[in-house]
Amino acid sequence: MKIVSKPPKRHSFFLFLLLALIVSSVLYNSDQILDPPKKVAFSEFRVDLNEGKIDSNAVNIKGNKLSYQVGEEMKFSYKETSSSLADMLPENEYALINVDVVPESSFWSSLAVSALPAIFILLVIMYMFRSAQSSNNQAMSFGKNRAKLHDKSKSRTNFSKVAGAEEAKEELQEIVEFLKKPSKFQKLGAVIPKGVLLVGPPGTGKTLLARAVAGEADVPFFSVSGSEFVEMFVGVGASRVRDMFKTAKKAAPCIVFIDEIDAVGRKRGAGLGGGHDEREQTLNQILTEMDGFETGTNVIVMAATNRPDVLDPALLRPGRFDRRVVVDKPDINDREAILKVHAKSKSMSKTVKLREIARKTPGFTGADLENVLNEAALFAARRNAKSVVQDDINHAVEKVALGPEKKSRVLSKKERKITSYHEVGHAVVGHLMPECDPVHKISIISRGHALGVTWYLPEADRHLYSYTKFKSELCAMLGGYVAEKVFFGEVTTGPSSDLERATNMARSMVTEYGMSDLGPITFGEKNHEVFIGRDLGHTKNYSEHMAFEIDSRIKALLDEALKTTTELVKKNKKIMSKIAEDLLKKENLSRDEFLTYFK
Repeated sequence: MKIVSKPPKRHSFFLFLLLALIVSSVLYNSDQILDPPKKVAFSEFRVDLNEGKIDSNAVNIKGNKLSYQVGEEMKFSYKETSSSLADMLPENEYALINVDVVPESSFWSSLAVSALPAIFILLVIMYMFRSAQSSNNQAMSFGKNRAKLHDKSKSRTNFSKVAGAEEAKEELQEIVEFLKKPSKFQKLGAVIPKGVLLVGPPGTGKTLLARAVAGEADVPFFSVSGSEFVEMFVGVGASRVRDMFKTAKKAAPCIVFIDEIDAVGRKRGAGLGGGHDEREQTLNQILTEMDGFETGTNVIVMAATNRPDVLDPALLRPGRFDRRVVVDKPDINDREAILKVHAKSKSMSKTVKLREIARKTPGFTGADLENVLNEAALFAARRNAKSVVQDDINHAVEKVALGPEKKSRVLSKKERKITSYHEVGHAVVGHLMPECDPVHKISIISRGHALGVTWYLPEADRHLYSYTKFKSELCAMLGGYVAEKVFFGEVTTGPSSDLERATNMARSMVTEYGMSDLGPITFGEKNHEVFIGRDLGHTKNYSEHMAFEIDSRIKALLDEALKTTTELVKKNKKIMSKIAEDLLKKENLSRDEFLTYFK
């Protein structure tokens, strides 16, 4: 991008000084300009002199011109050039005045005074012209690319700094080899993929993997966000794409990384207006550059997105982004490896068991795990410790997963009791139902919007969920609702979120998973048109009669879960009362403390 130089500060200083001189000159002569002196005959001057009208008897003489003040009026007259005022007046009259001879200005000084305004106007015009030229250059720079070239010497990233995602690294290793030794593939007629699309949830390390590929191959790395292509001016995005690929081709072999490519890569033809769409023109230019007439440029385009479903099909065809690398959430082994990488930069105690932390964090991404260890270090710093211990990490996991504790929230005695029985209802029913995840912790300390929390942790990562597990989880979700109803005779607003989750789970069982007597069929089509909202994006492809049948099956699942949960709560009222009263005293119950009630 061309850098536009600004006018030096000294120019502004000289302009200001010149303006000050002109203003001073104008102010100095303002009286004469606004009230010019009156021209009189020399005889009238003698009359004013003899009558004593001249103020202070002061007469200024400049060349052959003499000026004097009479009251508030300024007068001037002329004397003979060859004679002095003393020669023209009698001695008695000449003695009445005080003569002040003012030296006559030279030609050059007069010229300078008259030229100052012209010089000032000329400098102002030049300054305005230069400013306009600078603005024009900035306007023309809209079409320049915004890609940043990362300095390899300052922050070099390689695969050793990327823990987990072993399959993704293996897939990308081929790209590294091609960038290092392209002749190895070209001899066999093989063509390396021109585009690599990294797909995965936010925080899984897609950008880190792209930088690691560039670091391993030791090639330039240009990074840009998809949103940086689109501006309010038509054609800017396409111009920036052209400029970016032109710059990349000069630095080939290299990697161009486009983050959040769905900002410009969404399906075309989805606009409601039907007119010119700047985003579509930008996408068209990207497609042309990636698979145009020019070949053999050794520029590999990598992109990242967590919305592959909204991308235009032309982006995903062979010759464009023809290789898709899925970067999924890490499993327990990957989480342990990620924790080890981030633990190297922390002062960790030797008693810390990262495997246990990995087991407690199912569903956490690499960014979440990094945040956990950072929060643990902050906890250790607050208590002035020299190293991070296991309890610090446990507190950090709870904070990241459940939210920070709100011990300042004051609950009444009745509300604390209802919250205690509510959470115990979740825990006991979940413990007694088959295939429910084990209870890890029960707490009646407020976190976020919740007044209490029951935390379940799976013993292993799950990828498949059975009908029995769903039914057990429905009962566990309704445990708090039933506990309030059985122990207090009425229901509060506390179970509202539990009822919403239970209803959504039952609906998914019927409409998506085929877990009802309606048969192996799904109901409702997901519309992926980008301009339609989430709630309107589901097409109703069934009749009103089938809608009634779906609703009846959902209600039957919830009624069955409610019946099972009510029987369990009534059967275990004694033990639940004991746990709830102890929870009121301790505020927190761990897994081991909870299991002692069932021995």
